[in-house]
Parts: sequence; C-alpha cells; structure tokens
Amino acid sequence: MNLFNHVGDVTPIEMNAEMVDGKRVYYTPSGNHYPSITTVIGNNAKKQAGLAKWRARVGKEKAANISARSSGRGTKYHAIAEDYFNNNLDLKKYSKFPLPVLMFQHSRSVLDRINNIYLQEAALYSDQLEVAGRVDCIAEFDGVLSIIDFKTSAEPKRESYLYDYLVQETAYACCLQELYGITVKQLVTIVACENGETQVHVTPPKKEYLLKLIQYIDEYQTRYGKKESTSR
Repeated sequence: MNLFNHVGDVTPIEMNAEMVDGKRVYYTPSGNHYPSITTVIGNNAKKQAGLAKWRARVGKEKAANISARSSGRGTKYHAIAEDYFNNNLDLKKYSKFPLPVLMFQHSRSVLDRINNIYLQEAALYSDQLEVAGRVDCIAEFDGVLSIIDFKTSAEPKRESYLYDYLVQETAYACCLQELYGITVKQLVTIVACENGETQVHVTPPKKEYLLKLIQYIDEYQTRYGKKESTSR
C-alpha cells in the first residue's frame, strides 16, 4: 500500500452545517452563515430546468432511485478514498459495498499520483464571495499543488458536463487563498466510473471559471435573497 505524506502546518476549520429550506447552509467561526458552493451552483436556473426536464423524461420514481444510487455510490467511494489517503484503509469495512470498492480499485493508480496532502474533506469559506463548502482534497497531483475533486459516474462524462466542477473547484481555491494564503496551480477532477474507466481532467485556474462562479452567486442571491452576516 502507498503511504501518503500529510502536510501538518494547515489546521482544518471547524464549521457546522444544516439544511434550511432544502439548501445546505454553513456557519462560520465568526457567526456568518453562507450557502454551500454546491447549493449555489446547483440552483442556477439553467441547471434546475435541465433537471426538471430529465425527471419528466425518466419519471419521478426512476429519477429518485437513480439519484439515491448515485449519492450512495459517491459517499462510499469518498469514504474509501479518505481512508486510503489516511493510510488506514481496510476494505473489509466495505465488504457490503462491492461497486464502490471495485471503482476504487480501478482508480487506485490515479489516486497514487496524489501526495503531500494539505487538507481532505475539509470545510472552507469565503467572506468575500459569501459561500462555503467542503473540499475533497488539497494536495499535490503529479507534484503540483491542486484542488482535487472526486466524482463517481456510470461512465466518463462529456467535457461540457465537467465545467461546473471546475467552477466549484475554483471556489475552493478562492477560499484557500483567502483563509490560508495558499495558491494552487491546478484544478483536478477525478471521475471513477462503473465501467472501470477513470477520467482525469487537469487544468490551471482560469478567469472564466471565477467569472462563472460570481455569476452563479449573483443569480442565487437575486433568486433567494442575500444572506446577511448573522450570529446563531
């Protein structure tokens, strides 16, 4: 088994989160409350319209089953990967979940390109952008400091379907810079697929991703109202 090095001079931030009106909200250490990055991106009008069209096409029940299966698959895959990076993976724990285990095994050679881990499954937020979230992994990928996002899918995704992941990763990069003064050089999306393939997308941060993020935030605040700073 690969032994991963953890960079010990980055202290994780503790933040509570809860669902409010169906949307995840994080509470920062200073008492501000911000919507999650995934909530902001997922609630843009175009994406909501696309989801509604998909549900209508496949039927509500089938759509719910597909979503639940996808969520469960992703949760277990993330847990396996986290144990692996913490150097304490015991696959016997996951014997009842053969699909995520198989997907991990197929993607393991890609995961082994990760090392010098700064944070994983860590809460981040930005007072400037007024969003928060939980990043999968901040580490070196092929020796370059990166925001790393793990996804699961039935099969590799079209390039256009990866775009919002890059926007999400850009948000985490902004949070990291604001909170820790650390700048990443890469955005890395790793998609473990049921068909045995592992899709890897690597790109430098780009201004267009930041502009799209700001657009999503503006749309969200216009639609749902700006969340002012508050104390619980």
